[in-house]
Amino acid sequence: MKLKITAIGNSAGVILPKELLARLRVDKGDELHALETPDGIRLTTYDPVLAAQMEVAEQVMREDRQLLRKLAE
Repeated sequence: MKLKITAIGNSAGVILPKELLARLRVDKGDELHALETPDGIRLTTYDPVLAAQMEVAEQVMREDRQLLRKLAE
């Protein structure tokens, strides 16, 4: 799929066709992450930073389950 870079104010942007938005399962206002891979740039809804933060949060919740339960009372 060929995309064209266009001017948006003082910046540049790419218009994503409806078909591509549907394949990415995103809509206007959603966030995409551009990840650099050995094969090029990959657009994804997956945020590796958020995923790492969530893993830490889940680990804390597993380890301190009793403490968190007491705090919730």
